[in-house]
Amino acid sequence: MELQLNRMDYLQVGVTSQKTMKLLPTSGRRATQKVVIGDQDGIVTCFGIKKSEAVPVFKTLPGQKISRLELGGALGTVQEKVFVAAGSEVRGFTKRGKQFLSFETNLTESIKAMHISGSDLFLCASYIYNHYCDCKDQHYYLSGDKISDVICLPVEKLERITPILACQDRVLRALQGSELLYEVEVPGAPSVLTLNDGNGGESGEEILYGTSDGKIGLIQITKNLPVPKWEIFNEKKRGGVLCIDNFDILGDGVKDLLIGRDDGSVEVYGYDSANEPVLCFEHALTESITSIQGGCVGKDGYDEIVLATYSGWVTGLTTEPVYKEAGPGEDIKISQEMQNKIASLRSELEQLQFKVLQERERYQQSSQSSTAVSAVPVFSVNDKFTLNRDDASYSLILEVQMAIDNVLIQSDVPVDLLDVDKNSAIVSFSICDTETNGNFLLATYRCQANTTWMELKLRSIEGQYGTLQAYITPRIQPKACQIRQYQIKPLSLHQRTHVIDESRPMNTLSLTGQFSFAEIHSWVVFCLPEVPEKTPVGENITFYFQNTFLDTQLECSYRKGEGVFKSDNISTISILKDVLSKEATKRKINLNISYDITEESVGHTLKMIHPKLEYQLLLAKKVHLIDALKELQIHEGNTDFLIPEYRAILEDAEKLQEEYKKQPAHLERLYGMITDLFIDKFKFKGTNVKTKVPLLLEILDNYDQAALMKFFDTA
Repeated sequence: MELQLNRMDYLQVGVTSQKTMKLLPTSGRRATQKVVIGDQDGIVTCFGIKKSEAVPVFKTLPGQKISRLELGGALGTVQEKVFVAAGSEVRGFTKRGKQFLSFETNLTESIKAMHISGSDLFLCASYIYNHYCDCKDQHYYLSGDKISDVICLPVEKLERITPILACQDRVLRALQGSELLYEVEVPGAPSVLTLNDGNGGESGEEILYGTSDGKIGLIQITKNLPVPKWEIFNEKKRGGVLCIDNFDILGDGVKDLLIGRDDGSVEVYGYDSANEPVLCFEHALTESITSIQGGCVGKDGYDEIVLATYSGWVTGLTTEPVYKEAGPGEDIKISQEMQNKIASLRSELEQLQFKVLQERERYQQSSQSSTAVSAVPVFSVNDKFTLNRDDASYSLILEVQMAIDNVLIQSDVPVDLLDVDKNSAIVSFSICDTETNGNFLLATYRCQANTTWMELKLRSIEGQYGTLQAYITPRIQPKACQIRQYQIKPLSLHQRTHVIDESRPMNTLSLTGQFSFAEIHSWVVFCLPEVPEKTPVGENITFYFQNTFLDTQLECSYRKGEGVFKSDNISTISILKDVLSKEATKRKINLNISYDITEESVGHTLKMIHPKLEYQLLLAKKVHLIDALKELQIHEGNTDFLIPEYRAILEDAEKLQEEYKKQPAHLERLYGMITDLFIDKFKFKGTNVKTKVPLLLEILDNYDQAALMKFFDTA
């Protein structure tokens, strides 16, 4: 069934956080629902829609930033009480806006996630989970990594309390009381959880999760073990999932899956006969979707998807037709209601334009005065800096509540900027004087009018570490700029994983010395991404990593006074040795370093690089042939005389050039990695082979795997 939805913008509040908008259930004869939303100014706004206009029900006074909003009530009754988390406090309001609860928790940090089930309240700060019943502390759990969301399986169905935490280390943790029941590995860092069908499905044990890299999955959390049902991979390279809801928008009696993403994508999935999700509808907004709900808000009898965006817009995608059905020979007519709305918007726009002119004049006059003080405007920036496993690149997403004028990117380490299809900004590069001011990159992105969201992609070089800075300037007067900093780590292309291949030939680096568990953990945090900053609980810890560019692996095991690092790539061990030595020297700690190098690991790493190198060399060769082949085609008038291989190159010319353009310096990177591997192999033997690098590059230019292996063995 084809779904047609029309966009309606209802109201704008302040900047919103994830999961801070809900639809109140209907009571009695009234079929349209009220919307309740909390913003970062601390205001809770509840409104309904009457004749296409927003009518306020209640609005609270400003306060601390609202991080979560949930509906609750006694089990088995209508869930119409509004609960908001702000700072370390939870407040409760009736549907009329009367405050009946103000609960100051014992959390030292702000609440990041909240779930309510009857008289049970589940709260999470960055690493801490707390369970309260009737505002009395019941259970507590300290997570191994940052918690992004919390949910509890329905108590009325299962008659047991099973909270589930979504954690940044790509794990869902199921709890029982204050104890860990078990962990479930998921394919990305989970960012949001919700009950399937709103009630956990038939079993009451099914939960839906969305990840920060855009994947979606359904998993059954039984008493003893998890049962994965299905996963949807992010093949279209959409944004991360911020919100999920279940609602029958297709009208087929089965609740559909509604998804909101951080790049403004809205998706509706129906289910096929095998209960597998199928994409039925998608729509793109220009800013991130922080909340999504299915219901009926605008007009009785017309279902819709209600969205809250980062800048505070409440928008409906409604099944109500904007145009009246035209009879035979008639033109399509806009409904009278819509015509009235257009007229009222026009008059509102004229009034606003007049008001802006007046205020501008006032500002100009006051700025002439000697006593005038220019205030720096405050604005919110929402940013995300993440490593993509698919193409081993970093994605930097910047979102501002108003239009962005320009973004300056500055880096003191070499990084390559990659092309992004979604980015319409014009980029210009400045010449960098690396020796004088240490800059390796200076790039300015000039944005088109009304751009509030932009994505940049870049790739770093392992072993080179420093800081990337973004200077964000929005279109406001007086001009103001915010600086955001992002650390490029020594092993920046490594990503956390939970299992490694034990059969690979591994090189080992061992450290001993007078250092504490917290000190060696801080060194690992400095070297590798995705490691929790908080020192782990216990006496020792083991982390596993995978290199997203080469698929090599790394195992880090350490405790007080001892650290063991194993990798099948010598260059990884070499980088760790250099950086850890430097960090220990800074703190005046004497380290005893020993290493065990396995010769076979070099050949193994070269075999892993081989298919990537071969592919890139072939791609470069094909791209260089395109112009000559096109000239031949023009000269001869057709391509019949060409061999099939060359005809295929001409047919795919555009695709090949686009791929080559998207991967600048890819070949140079692979050459660099092979060169580093060559130097590092002999460095551990105490031999300097830098003079032989030109010979190695000559072999790479006329690449043959056997010749390269022989060179490594005999050099």
